Amino acid sequence: MQSLYLFIAIIAFFIIALSLSNLLQRRKGNTTERETPTPPIDLSSTDGGCCGAHEVCDKDSLIAAFAEPTEYFEDEELDRYRNRESDRYNEQEADEFRDVFYSVLDEEKPRWIRSLQMREIALPDQLKDEVLMIVNELRTHRMHA
Repeated sequence: MQSLYLFIAIIAFFIIALSLSNLLQRRKGNTTERETPTPPIDLSSTDGGCCGAHEVCDKDSLIAAFAEPTEYFEDEELDRYRNRESDRYNEQEADEFRDVFYSVLDEEKPRWIRSLQMREIALPDQLKDEVLMIVNELRTHRMHA
């Protein structure tokens, strides 16, 4: 039982010491928090395509989102679906997305999906498997070509 009291006393000591240290730092005016610098993003890198380790290429989706403005593929009518959840589309609305998807050139399909993401338009659940399968096939074909 005595060791339990000793353990609690040690914990209490460290809590009090940390509180006093914070209080003294604030009185000195040292209230700025340390920030870790963001790692630099090399947008000029043209060393090739994706590594193939991810379902969606990081290079195509993350870095390009900072480098390119939102791109439209003659699909401005889809903007009315902004901020709608992906499971809230009926079949007719999903067909609108399907029509645009199949009218976009194969090499532009990943850019079209990224465009939807940047415009905060969720792809309907009815299309997700179909679109993912086609985009993966295109990427696999591109990697082996």
